[in-house]
Amino acid sequence: MEATAPPVHATAIARDVLLGRLRDPRPWDAVIIGGGATGLGIAVDAAQRGLRVALLERRDFGSGTSSRSTKLIHGGVRYLAQGNVKLVREALAERAVLLQTAPHLVHRLEFIVPCYRRADQWLLRVGLGLYDALAGSKGIGPTRWLSRYETLRRLPGVRAAGLVGGVSYWDGQFDDQAMCMALMRTALSLGATPVDHLACGELVLNEGAVAGLRATDAATGESFELSTRCVFNAAGVWADSVRRMAQPDAHPIIRVSQGSHLVVDARWLPGTAALLVPKTRDGRVLFIVPYQGQLLIGTTDRALDDAPLEPQPSDAEVEFMLETVRGYLTAAPTAADVLRRFAGLRPLYSLQHTGGTKSISREHAVIAEHGGLITVVGGKWTTYRRMATDALAAAARAGVLPAGISRTATLRLAAP
Repeated sequence: MEATAPPVHATAIARDVLLGRLRDPRPWDAVIIGGGATGLGIAVDAAQRGLRVALLERRDFGSGTSSRSTKLIHGGVRYLAQGNVKLVREALAERAVLLQTAPHLVHRLEFIVPCYRRADQWLLRVGLGLYDALAGSKGIGPTRWLSRYETLRRLPGVRAAGLVGGVSYWDGQFDDQAMCMALMRTALSLGATPVDHLACGELVLNEGAVAGLRATDAATGESFELSTRCVFNAAGVWADSVRRMAQPDAHPIIRVSQGSHLVVDARWLPGTAALLVPKTRDGRVLFIVPYQGQLLIGTTDRALDDAPLEPQPSDAEVEFMLETVRGYLTAAPTAADVLRRFAGLRPLYSLQHTGGTKSISREHAVIAEHGGLITVVGGKWTTYRRMATDALAAAARAGVLPAGISRTATLRLAAP
């Protein structure tokens, strides 16, 4: 039976009420650093288990990578091409969960791959057929051949010269900002205390084990010291900075990759289906997706040595995307037609810190250190719920939290 989060009343989310909870000197079961998809997912799961949970976000909820995605809930067709069947199967199962628990935020979307060689159409039909098969009973739409005529009809604006047909498959789309707010409200309704604009400045150690943290309210400068059995480090690309609060010489576990997107007018590809470019010149895929009355183009993969708070697409990334699009549309946008551009930073789990980031797995990793410090890195929006359950399982194995039961697979999320 599907569980439903209790309603959240406007008065219940007054920030001063939440700050009042943080002033309570009683120890917390868990404190979470980071209010993006990962941290909010952990807050929901922990709260529904009956744990006393606080979440601290130094800026707005979801203001980082979690609101700068390609807006897709998907298994990841390119990961299948890389042979990562485990990740694809896991993500496809989570796609089905999200369509059930957040139908007000996630919907099906048809994707079409235009083919300009008959051999490509055969290969894509087989590959996408396997993608569909991995979903099993959780599939959301059939993979099928498209004739040249049907491809042109379903993708008005696609380049007709040399087109032999296409392949259609289905995935999910969502509003990432709204999903963050829905998770925050769900966590709040379950008894969690999520507070934004509260930055963690220091971890508190007791005989080498993490026992709490100190944080500062950006608005007032008020300081808070929270004692806790467990700190979940869900700080994304800044997770290594949190780890160094416990161990200054901690070996880095994150590679930062920037994914950039462009937003253009829908006239360049009118219609309801998305277009998948199966292989760009750097070996990735590129999406051209209808989203909120416009077109979203992305994404890139650019290794960075730092993690700026406000990443910006480089001119080279913009040109790369526009050049790729020009190969697939009859008339294509130029730089002057770009309405908006944005970038997000991916916290990829990697112990190697040389070379590019394209080949690094998008699987998540959970690392337990220093007693009660549980760091969660990697992953993607689609698997946020699974990342949360794995994080809580790691805390139980470390002996800092009880082994509870997760019911988030049937917990309907609140409205954003």
